[in-house]
This record gives sequence, structure tokens and C-alpha cells, in this order.
Amino acid sequence: MIEPASRESSQVKTKWGPFVVTFLTSFGLWLILSGKFDYFHMGLGLISCALVSIFSGDLLFPGGLPEGFLAKAVGFIAYLPWLLYQIFLANLHVLYLSLHPKMLEKINPQVIRFQSRLKSDISMVTFANSITLTPGTITLSVSVDGDFKVHAIDDKSAEGLPGEMEQRVARAFRED
Repeated sequence: MIEPASRESSQVKTKWGPFVVTFLTSFGLWLILSGKFDYFHMGLGLISCALVSIFSGDLLFPGGLPEGFLAKAVGFIAYLPWLLYQIFLANLHVLYLSLHPKMLEKINPQVIRFQSRLKSDISMVTFANSITLTPGTITLSVSVDGDFKVHAIDDKSAEGLPGEMEQRVARAFRED
């Protein structure tokens, strides 16, 4: 009889890992979105999130948690404040462009192509979404091999690509 192929070594099979991650994520979102911090509502949140995690924890991670999951999650969480700051700065820049008396002279729409050094799908998706979340730039397409097409509203928005954002995403997902 032929033995089934073993799972890839990049997956760590644990019984409780997917449950814990699903529970913590859903309960964290419950707390943020409900805004109720009394015992009754938090108790309902705990029960609801536990039931959802029991029945669907393996849907997010069918093969177990990926190797290095915790380090990548912490890296991503550490990346978020920097991203929020960049979104704020880009909002100010787009506000400046839109209120400038010579707005048409300042705006120079363009499509930029570049090859990213990111390797994993999750890091490329995070990078593409970070570009789109930053006002003044929109990711038009990303290919599997890391070829990005990005629309930028002006030269200043275009000059930073791929730049520091790509480096920070690579560091967050341990691709440096």
C-alpha cells in the first residue's frame, strides 16, 4: 500500500494552535466592535467566540499553524502603527494637492511598474493593500512573480515606491 504524502515541513500540526488563534482574534474583534465591557456582554462574547473557534478553528488553518506564525503575527502588528502614520501623512499630502490653487500643475498621474523582492503571498498581499490604503496610490495589479503595477497621483507619491514600505513588510514577515 502506498503511504500518503507527508505534510509540508512549513506546517506545524498542533491540536490547540488553530483554536487559540481563532479564539483570540475573534474575541479581540468582539471587544473592539461591541464596545461593551460589562460582565454579561463579555461573557456572551467569550461563549460565542469559543463556540465559533471550536467549530471553525480548523478552517483558517487546515494543516496547523504555519511555521513562524507567532513571529510573523507580532511583526505585522508592529508594522501597523508605521502604516497608520504613513496613511495620515499621505492624507495630508492629498489634501494639500486638492486645495492647492494650481492643483492641475501639481498632479501628474502615472502608472509605475516595479519588481518586488517579496516572496510569500501574504507579504505581497500586505504590501499591495498597504499601497492601496495609502491615499494617492492604488495597486492596479500584482503578478505571482512579484511584478507590481501601481497608479500614483503625483511624482511625490510615486517616488517612494517600492521603498521603505516594502522593506518594512519584508521585515514584518521575516523576509529580510
